[in-house]
Amino acid sequence: MMEEQVRLLEGLWGDVRELSLGNRIQRLDSAPTPLQFLRDYVSPNKPCIISNAISHCPALSLWPNLSYLSSSLSDSTVSLHLTPDGRADSLVPLETPKKGETCFASAHVEHVPFPCALDLVLNSERNNVVGYLQQQNDCFREEYSVLASDCDAHIPWATEALGGCLPEAVNLWIGNHSSETSFHKDHYENLYAVVAGDKQFLLLPPTDVHRMYIQEYPAAQYSYSSGCGEFRLELEKPQRYVPWCSVNPYPPPETKENEMSKFPLYFNGPKPFHCTVKAGEILYLPSMWFHHVRQSPDDNGCTIAINYWYDMQFDIKYAYFNFLQSIHHGSTLMNYDATKFTLSDELCIDANELEAEEANQEDTKDE
Repeated sequence: MMEEQVRLLEGLWGDVRELSLGNRIQRLDSAPTPLQFLRDYVSPNKPCIISNAISHCPALSLWPNLSYLSSSLSDSTVSLHLTPDGRADSLVPLETPKKGETCFASAHVEHVPFPCALDLVLNSERNNVVGYLQQQNDCFREEYSVLASDCDAHIPWATEALGGCLPEAVNLWIGNHSSETSFHKDHYENLYAVVAGDKQFLLLPPTDVHRMYIQEYPAAQYSYSSGCGEFRLELEKPQRYVPWCSVNPYPPPETKENEMSKFPLYFNGPKPFHCTVKAGEILYLPSMWFHHVRQSPDDNGCTIAINYWYDMQFDIKYAYFNFLQSIHHGSTLMNYDATKFTLSDELCIDANELEAEEANQEDTKDE
């Protein structure tokens, strides 16, 4: 009976999501008006992909030419993130001192001349280290400002729809096929423009927070020695903990069965939205949406993207998502009567009792 309840609720769950969000990410052939963007996507917290929104930007033709980037940035020092496998800001088992314990691992970061950094990104397999040019601190305006004339400083229709404020941060991302970003969410309205290659996103709405199995993990940091070409992963001191999504949507075959049994709400529930964002397209990724990212390079071996982070509104949607996150979901499914599609009696409010209570309150006022 319990399994039947779960299957029934999973079906309802999927139906409700399809009614509110559809069954795929909507694509627009051109940039929306500010009113359309606000009404149809920002207000309902709904992602979309916009084609032909950056076709006027010189970056689309200039940046895939890596010699142009190397020449333009020959005197620039940039942040290069290094990991052994391309998975920074992700969950990794520790080797020591607590072997097997899962930690939240951050990349080793070096500040190097751009041409050297790009060479390492392009030749990661040769060096047994994966390089990713990125820094989530407004790095485009801080480290790549010489490229400012190649693209828009902001997305005009998005800026107007989001209240007229300019982006809080603009970030540049240059990586190869090995770079991967684990499931997480951001407190920003994100306009993510791909310039070269393509990005594959898995998306889940904020209301699916319970499917992410968010837990606190000890923070750790990679350190890399170029001399011996080896990484070390060590816990941070003083120790701190990072709340992070536990789900890996692409577990290796040897652990897949175990992962599916540990995280049934993810693997047995409605499938995440999957979309590919190609060069010249913008993904609107609403605030608080969970996203996992993989990428495929162009013929030159790079994937290049620039994203614009706008401040989110800490409104009723934010309060609602925080409320959902605060709920313990361990026994939620058992609070339903699957034969009647209603909440169990102890969780319902009797309408007659409510009316009687309101009548008593009115009588008290009259007195």
